[in-house]
Amino acid sequence: MKHVQVDNTLNRPATLVAQGPDDVCNFTDNRPTLVLGTTGAVVQQAQCYLNQAIDANLDEDGDFGRLTQSATRAFQQCAGIVVDGRVGAQTWSFLSFWANAPDAPFC
Repeated sequence: MKHVQVDNTLNRPATLVAQGPDDVCNFTDNRPTLVLGTTGAVVQQAQCYLNQAIDANLDEDGDFGRLTQSATRAFQQCAGIVVDGRVGAQTWSFLSFWANAPDAPFC
């Protein structure tokens, strides 16, 4: 069993853990930048990751609306990364790692 140490000051993974080939979310492997108004499987992937990583309780409906944007901002804040409400390269990287970490959700 894999173990992730948690940095208790930010409640986030403190060490990297290699993930296996199985991803907790499997809508798509694409990782384009997502903004308010984006739709489709890529948004479902992000919503699934947000649900896993921070227990966002989002409908995985493929609509990047205000609730998904708000959850993205909450995740970015928790992760200590740029808070802009967009899912770009940095946010995708953190989301996929956190969502697949064995001790998720973190925030």
